Amino acid sequence: MTHEEKRIYLIKSLLAEQPQYANMEIPKTAAKQKQLLRSLFNVRKPKEATAQFLSVQDEYLQEVLYEKGITDISSLTPNAEGLYLWKGDITTLRCDAIVNAANSQMLGCFCPCHGCIDNAIHTFAGVQLRFACNELMKQQGFLEPIGKAKITPAFNLPSKYVLHTVGPIVQGHLLKSDCELLASCYRSCLELAEKSGIKSIAFCCISTGEFHFPNDKAANIAVQTVRDYLKQTNSKMKVIFNVFKDTDDNIYQKLLR
Repeated sequence: MTHEEKRIYLIKSLLAEQPQYANMEIPKTAAKQKQLLRSLFNVRKPKEATAQFLSVQDEYLQEVLYEKGITDISSLTPNAEGLYLWKGDITTLRCDAIVNAANSQMLGCFCPCHGCIDNAIHTFAGVQLRFACNELMKQQGFLEPIGKAKITPAFNLPSKYVLHTVGPIVQGHLLKSDCELLASCYRSCLELAEKSGIKSIAFCCISTGEFHFPNDKAANIAVQTVRDYLKQTNSKMKVIFNVFKDTDDNIYQKLLR
C-alpha cells in the first residue's frame, strides 16, 4: 500500500467501527483526510484493534514521523549540567521517556484535532496507547490523582516510554496548594523514571495550557524541583525541558543560564 492507501484504509476501518459515521464521505484532499483520520483516532474508545489494522497504522505513523523528522537527545547541547532546553514537537523527540500532561481519566483527549499535548501524544503513538492507559485505569479503579505519575510504552513515538501526570487546574488566584501539586508532578515523574531505569526524560510545560497555570511560575517550579531532585539523589538522569511557544522558550532560557 502507498502512504495514501494506508490513510484511506485506516479511515474506512475507523468509520466502520462507528455506525453513526457509516455514510460519511472521505474527503478528496490529503489535508482533509489527515484531519479526518486524526479526528477518528481522537474519538475512538479504548479497545483492541485487529492485527492488520495495527500493522497498517504503525507503518503509516512511522512514515508520518519520518516525514516530520526525529530529534535525538544526542544532538542537543545541555544548557546546564544534565539540563536541556529544546523547542519543538515532543512527539518527534527521541529520548528514553517523554512526559504527557494528562487528564484525570488518563485516556487522552477526545476532542477532535484539539491542540493540547495530550491529543498529539495519543494521536501519534497510535490507538494502543489509549488501550494501555485504560487497562491501567481499570486496574486502579479510580481517577488519577493530581501530582502522581503512570508509565506506558510509547508505541509509535520515537521515545521508549510515556510518563503520564495530571497537573493542577488553576481557577482564579494561584494557590500554594497548586504550586505544591505541580512540584509533585515533576517529582513523581522523576521518581518513577528512576525506578524504571530511564536515563533521559523530556518534560512538557505541565498545567500551563488548558489548566491555566501561569507560565513563569510553572517554569520556576519545574526547574527548581528538577534541580533539587538531581542534587538530593545524585541522579545522573538527563532532563529536557520541552517548549513549543516563544514565551516559554524565553522563560526557560533565563532560568537555565
